[in-house]
Amino acid sequence: MTDLLTNPPRFAADFTWGVATSAFQIEGAASADGKGPSIWDTFCRQSGAITDDSNGDIACDHYHRFEEDVDLIAAMGLRAYRFSMAWSRVQPSGSGPWNEAGFDFYARLLDALAARGIEAHLTLYHWDLPQGLQDQGGWLERTTACHFADYAAEVTRRFGHRLASIATHNEPWCSANLGYGNAQFAPGVADAGAAIQVSHHLLLSHGLAMTAMRAVCKQLGCSPKLGIVLNQWCADPATDSAADIALAALEYARSVEWFMDPLFKGHYPALALQAHGEHAPQVADGDFAIICQPLDFLGVNYYFRAWCSAAIPPLPPPALLGRTAMGWEIYPQGLTELLLKLHQQYALPPVYITENGMASADLLRHGAIDDVERIEFVASHLAALKAAIDGGVNVAGYFLWSLLDNFEWNSGYAKRFGIVHVDYASQRRTPKASARWYRDFVAQQRAATNGEDNHENDENH
Repeated sequence: MTDLLTNPPRFAADFTWGVATSAFQIEGAASADGKGPSIWDTFCRQSGAITDDSNGDIACDHYHRFEEDVDLIAAMGLRAYRFSMAWSRVQPSGSGPWNEAGFDFYARLLDALAARGIEAHLTLYHWDLPQGLQDQGGWLERTTACHFADYAAEVTRRFGHRLASIATHNEPWCSANLGYGNAQFAPGVADAGAAIQVSHHLLLSHGLAMTAMRAVCKQLGCSPKLGIVLNQWCADPATDSAADIALAALEYARSVEWFMDPLFKGHYPALALQAHGEHAPQVADGDFAIICQPLDFLGVNYYFRAWCSAAIPPLPPPALLGRTAMGWEIYPQGLTELLLKLHQQYALPPVYITENGMASADLLRHGAIDDVERIEFVASHLAALKAAIDGGVNVAGYFLWSLLDNFEWNSGYAKRFGIVHVDYASQRRTPKASARWYRDFVAQQRAATNGEDNHENDENH
C-alpha cells in the first residue's frame, strides 16, 4: 500500500477527477420554497425505518450552504462535481406545474460551479420520487415512466447547455430491490414480484427520458453526455463446487446482467428470467426498443463484490483487507474483474466510476480527522481501476463518494462516507486527511501529464 501512495498509477491527461453527492442526502430544506415531499421524506417518518430515527429535513443544509461546499470542491483542485436534482423541488407533485424557486436553486448552484471552472454532472433521479406520484402507485405504474420523461425533457430544456452530463437514474437496482423487494429503502414495500416489475418500469423510464432529452438537445443545439448510473459488482463463487459456481452465475445475472442486457442487448438475461418465474415482469411490445437507446456514457458505482457460498452457514470470504463501517468487504481487485468482464460482454461507451468510497468511524480529534483507512481504500481502488484501463476498458473519469458526510439512507447519520467531516449540530465542515490526499493525488496527476506533454513538445522541437 505504501508504494501506491508514494508511486501512484498514472492516468490520462484528459481523465475526469471529481466528487459526488445526492440531493436528499445533503440538501435539507425539505419544504423550503415550494418543495413537495418525496418518498424519503415520508419513509423517514415511519417508525423504525431509519436506524437513528433521523431524517433529511436539514441534512448538511447544502441548500443554504452550497457556495461553501463548491468552494471545498474548488480548493481540492477538482474540476467535476456529480450531484442529483430533487424532482419534488422543481415539480412538487411529480406532474403538473413546475416550481420556479426550485429551478432557481439549481441555476445558482450551476452558476457557482461555472464560476470556479467545475463541470456539472447531473443525476435526475437518486431515489427521491415525489410523494404525489407514489400516491398514484409510484414505480409500479407505467405512467410514472412517462412523467419521468417529461421531467427529464424540462430539465434538459432549462440546463442542457450548462451540463457536462446527465444521468437518468442512480442505481435502479437499489430503487427496485431495496425499495420494493425488502422494504429497506423508501417506499418501504416488501414484495419480490413488485420489485421486478419496478425494475422494468425504471428501465423503461430511462429509455423514454433518453429519447426525450435527445430531442430537446437536437432542438436547442446542446450536447451534454447522456447515460445511466448502475451499482455493480463481480460475483465470485466461494469454492469451485458446482453449487457455488451456479449461485455466482445467478447472482450476476439477477444484478448486473438484469440491467445491462436490456440496455445493451435489448432483452433480459434468460438465467434470471427463469429464476424469477411467475415474478417475471410484464413487458409491452416495443419496450426493449425504447430501453435500448445508445448511451454516451455508462456510470458504474463499485463498493464491494458478491461472495457466493451455497453452504449453510455460508463460507465467509477471506479477510484480505478488512471491512468498511458498513460491513462491506474491501476488495479493490473486484473493480478490475468487473470492468474487464463488462468489456468482454458488451459494446461499452466511455465508462465513469461515478461512486467509490467507504464509510469509516472518522473520529474528530483536536480539530482533525486522520482517515488513513479511506486513503488506502481509494488508493487501492484507483490502482485496480488503472489495471482495468490497461486491460482495454475505456474509463474516462472517477468520482469519489462522497464530498460530505451526509444522511446515509436507512443508516441515518451513523455512517460517514465523506472526505469532508460535517458536524451536524453546527454544520461546520472540516476536510479530512483523505481530502488533502485526494487533492494532492489529482495535482500530481496533472503535474505528471503536463510534464509528459511538455517533454513531448520538446522532442517535437
